[in-house]
Amino acid sequence: MSRVIHQVENVFLLGIAFFTVVAMCQEVYAIVLGIKVALKDLLLMFIYVEVLGMVGVYYDSKKIPIVLPLFIAITALSRLVILQGKDQPPLNLLFESGAILILALACVVINYRQPSADEHTDRSDVVELERE
Repeated sequence: MSRVIHQVENVFLLGIAFFTVVAMCQEVYAIVLGIKVALKDLLLMFIYVEVLGMVGVYYDSKKIPIVLPLFIAITALSRLVILQGKDQPPLNLLFESGAILILALACVVINYRQPSADEHTDRSDVVELERE
């Protein structure tokens, strides 16, 4: 049963990677047709790159570092602030910038925390033995 779950997981990860590349190509196509690159387009492309990076990191280590989704969230919120323009109430900008600050602080805390005892032990040999 575990093997089936891992296969389904791999299929969905490949799907995420494939659809991310398709979305990137669509965005590049729209930019080329419009002959104009805006900051919102660049931030969207950066989100796509981060998603692909997260899939790549998962395939390399079978783990997703928590900071990667946090970076994606920060970029998405930044894009939201840019897209909203000046028509929104100033309070919305304060809430959104506060959310970005909280996410950034979470990244700092995660990066500077003390590693646990489990993280010091190299368990790559155990993973290799389980695969054989």
